[in-house]
Amino acid sequence: MQRKSNIYHINSISQLVRELGLPAPMHPLITIVDYNDVSTAMFPKGKKVSIDFYKISFKPTFSGRTKYGQGYYDFEEGGLAFLKPKQIVFSPEDAGNYEGLVLYFHPDFIRAYPLGVSIIHYGFFSYDVSEALCLSAKEKEVINNLFMAISQELKNNIDKFSQDVLVSQIELLLNYSNRFYNRQFITRTAINHDIITSLDKILNRHFERENSLKDGLPSVKYICTELKISQRYLSDMLRSLTGLNTQQYIQNAIIEKAKEKLSATNLSVSEIAYELGFEHSQSFSKLFKTKTKLSPLEFRQSFN
Repeated sequence: MQRKSNIYHINSISQLVRELGLPAPMHPLITIVDYNDVSTAMFPKGKKVSIDFYKISFKPTFSGRTKYGQGYYDFEEGGLAFLKPKQIVFSPEDAGNYEGLVLYFHPDFIRAYPLGVSIIHYGFFSYDVSEALCLSAKEKEVINNLFMAISQELKNNIDKFSQDVLVSQIELLLNYSNRFYNRQFITRTAINHDIITSLDKILNRHFERENSLKDGLPSVKYICTELKISQRYLSDMLRSLTGLNTQQYIQNAIIEKAKEKLSATNLSVSEIAYELGFEHSQSFSKLFKTKTKLSPLEFRQSFN
């Protein structure tokens, strides 16, 4: 493992399996590791680690908490967690946390396929550790079968169809993960409702400040920092539940607050724009008309 400053950098799958004391992988760009059978004595513990490939961790069962990345995640019911290349994470201090099956594949393995482009749309590779995917018993069976199918294909003799089959299996795994995440967004109604309620409070608090112009418009980054949630997870959750991504949700909140001011005050359009955090009133008027099909003045006149 190469060390850059205080970060352990793993640049190949062959290098990874060598560090884990495993035989060379059947394919240099993809492998499945069963951590239940691996000695992790040589693996750095409690260190920052960066890898140059994708990682999908599948823990069918686990009793207790496991450290994953920079935080802890409860895999008691089994689950999936995802990492994309170049992410910096903390390796577990306890070697016992290396459990379950892990699929590693290099970006070059899928680069010549449509998945090489579309993989950026699988947002869960950008989720935080606390946003990992919990799986039901039936879902675990589906994921386990996919891991077994990939593992079996890797054991076959490589031929001209091998990569096509493996890339298709990876894409199927990602599509099932998308489906199961959507189910998780829906079934965790209470938790998601609390998040949306907190989001609304943050927006209202922002608009009630007297120095909104100085603070500017509420950004997605600001909202997610306040909520302690990743930008991609919040956007995907909102889209699943409301049909809007985070930026659209924020814009709708701005328009609703603008309508309130236009209908209940005598403030000019410019004054309202500045109070909401717009640097230029023209930008406010353009957004308002895009969302309502009316200019701010037309809305005020129609309301009256």
